[in-house]
Amino acid sequence: MRVMGPGYPLSRRLLSTGLAAPSAGAKLALSYKTRRQSALNKNCRGCAVMNSKADGQFREIRIDRFDLEGARNWMAGICGPHRLETANPERIRFHHSANVLRSRSTTLGIIEYGTDVVVDIQDTERFSSYSLSLPLCGEQELSKDGRLLRSDRGQGVIIAPNESQVLAISGDCRKLQVVISRPAMSEALEGLLQRPVLEPLRFEPGMDALHGAAAAWWRMAQHFIGELAQGNELYEQLAFTREIESSLIKGLILAQPNNYSSELRAMLGVKLPHYLVRARQHLHEHARETVHLEDLEAAAGVSRFKLFEAFRKYFALSPMAYLKRHRLNGVRQEILEHGSARNISEIALGWGFTHLGRFSAEYRKLFDETPSATAQRHPARRPAGF
Repeated sequence: MRVMGPGYPLSRRLLSTGLAAPSAGAKLALSYKTRRQSALNKNCRGCAVMNSKADGQFREIRIDRFDLEGARNWMAGICGPHRLETANPERIRFHHSANVLRSRSTTLGIIEYGTDVVVDIQDTERFSSYSLSLPLCGEQELSKDGRLLRSDRGQGVIIAPNESQVLAISGDCRKLQVVISRPAMSEALEGLLQRPVLEPLRFEPGMDALHGAAAAWWRMAQHFIGELAQGNELYEQLAFTREIESSLIKGLILAQPNNYSSELRAMLGVKLPHYLVRARQHLHEHARETVHLEDLEAAAGVSRFKLFEAFRKYFALSPMAYLKRHRLNGVRQEILEHGSARNISEIALGWGFTHLGRFSAEYRKLFDETPSATAQRHPARRPAGF
C-alpha cells in the first residue's frame, strides 16, 4: 500500500479550494421518489439523462449529468448517502455506465466526474455499500484514519460502510467501479465462515492492482465489466450471473486483507465432520418443509447432543437457528431476483415462515432493512433515469 503525505499534489490542489475539509452536518434524503422528483424539476440544470435497458438478469444503465446535485443523488442511490463537493460545479460532466446484476444488486461499471470533486462519507450508518474503484486514467486519494492513500492505475481503493472517509478525485479520473451491498457482503462472509458475524467486515482500504490476489480480482472485475457492456446473451442467464456475483464477492473477501482474514485462512483448512455435512444437507434440501429434530438426527446418524454440539462448534448456532438463517437468506435471494413480480408474503410462506410479523422483524434484524426495502433493490423497480 502506498501511503502519501499531505504534500501530494492532488491534496494540495483540493485543499487550496477548501474541498478537502468539507463542513459537517449535511445529509441527503435519497429515496427513489426524491430522485424522480429531482429529474422532473425543470429548473434542474443540465441533465442529459440516460439510456436504461431492463434485462431479465441485469439492468444496463447509462447516465450523464451536468449538475452537482444530480450526480450526487444518482450515486447516493447506488452506494448510500454522502456529500459531493467541487469548487467548479459548472464543470461537472458526470458519466456513469454500468450494469446492475439481479441476484444481489451488485453494480459494475465505469464512472467519471469531469472536474475535481470530493466525496465525503459522514453518515456511516446509512452508507450501505462497499464501493471499490480503480482509475483507468487520472488519480484519486483516500483520506482515512489519518492517512492519505494515493490511487491510480496501480492501486484501487475501497470505501466501506461504518467508517468515516473522504475521497478526493481528480477531474481527469475515469475509473472502474464495483459496488457491493453490505447485506450481500455479510451473507458471503457468513457462508465462508459457516457462522454468523457480528463485527462489521473491514478491509484494508488500499487494493493492489498490479500484483497478487487483489490484482487478479481487479482483472476479473474488469473482464466482467467489459463482457456485460457487450450484452452477450450468456449474461442473460440468472444461473450464470448469480455465480458471477458470488465469485466477485467471495473473491474479494479472500483476496483483500480484512479483519476476518486470519479466521478465514484457518477455517478454510478445516473439514467438517461427515455427520455434520449430512445434517446440513438435510436442512438445505428440506428448508421449505417442516423439519423435525428426529429426522435430522436420523439423517446425521448421531445423537441429538452430538449434533447440537457440532452445530455450535462450527456454525455458532443451534440446528434450528441455522435453518432459520438459511430460510431468511433464501427469502432475500428470491426477493432480489423477482422484485415486485412476486408477493413478499408468498415468498416468506414458501420458505416456511407462517408468522409474517415475526418473519419481518427477524428479517430486519438480520439484514438491517425491511423485505420491502430489499425489493426496491431489484433493477426493475429503479426508475429509469434515476
